[in-house]
Amino acid sequence: MDSFTVVAALLPPRLRRGMEGLPYPVRRRVEEVRLRAGQMPMVVLNGEELPLPADGPISERELSLTLEVATRASTHTALEQLRQGYFTLRGGHRVGLCGTAVTEDGRVKSFRHLSSLNIRIAHVVSGCGEEVLTRLRAGGSFPNTLILAPPGGGKTTLLRDLVRLLSNGGTRVGLADERGEVAALWEGVPQFDVGEHTDVLEGCPKAVGLMLLLRGMNPQLLACDEVTDPADCAALERCSNSGVGLLATLHARKVEDLAQKPLYRALLARGLFQRTVVIHRDSEERYRVEGLPC
Repeated sequence: MDSFTVVAALLPPRLRRGMEGLPYPVRRRVEEVRLRAGQMPMVVLNGEELPLPADGPISERELSLTLEVATRASTHTALEQLRQGYFTLRGGHRVGLCGTAVTEDGRVKSFRHLSSLNIRIAHVVSGCGEEVLTRLRAGGSFPNTLILAPPGGGKTTLLRDLVRLLSNGGTRVGLADERGEVAALWEGVPQFDVGEHTDVLEGCPKAVGLMLLLRGMNPQLLACDEVTDPADCAALERCSNSGVGLLATLHARKVEDLAQKPLYRALLARGLFQRTVVIHRDSEERYRVEGLPC
């Protein structure tokens, strides 16, 4: 079952029919499904919201039903992730939600009323990293590399394929997959191809996962998605000091953006990375390999 069909199956029948009625070329390009109470459903293609055929606006009940199906009728099982504003489904699809939060000691416990859901569809583009890998290796060995793009720009898709290519090429890769979106383990088996020499640690904070992989799996390269915390940067530095290669992603549109954010500025100051791959969705050169300022 393809990713589009998996996500369509989460929706109430009338919305599912709207999804299934989309032309096949459009289905392949759907990135997100956005449902807002009192508004018409939307799908996102190339970053733009477009209406999904439906006979009326979304009700709060439909949002609740979708959430119940997505969490297999046990919202509590996803609560730890929900406290971060999203949770990950089997297959690596991510569901974000908004509404009236119930908090305790400054932490989200649950949601009293849902106002919107955003289902981000995980896409596999096997082979998208081949030319990128060739350019990164132009100088010989694989350099420590950052993948840059704004949210939804394709960072995880490229990261996954680079991990697969490096792993199948004989590199032992340790993958810290905190949100379960890169490999999407199910009963221990990756649902996405991340290569035959890749060890995956899912569900724990990146900083912890990187160190566990370093100590326990003797990797030659460590990979992780979305560096967002000073602890992540510290862990990457410790791994680099141990002689392990690094591959990670960041939220940024261009290299110059890194200097504008204290966390990323500090990461650059450590000198851990030599190359970036900047993703340009609307450019003929989708993947641009650039050096980093010293």
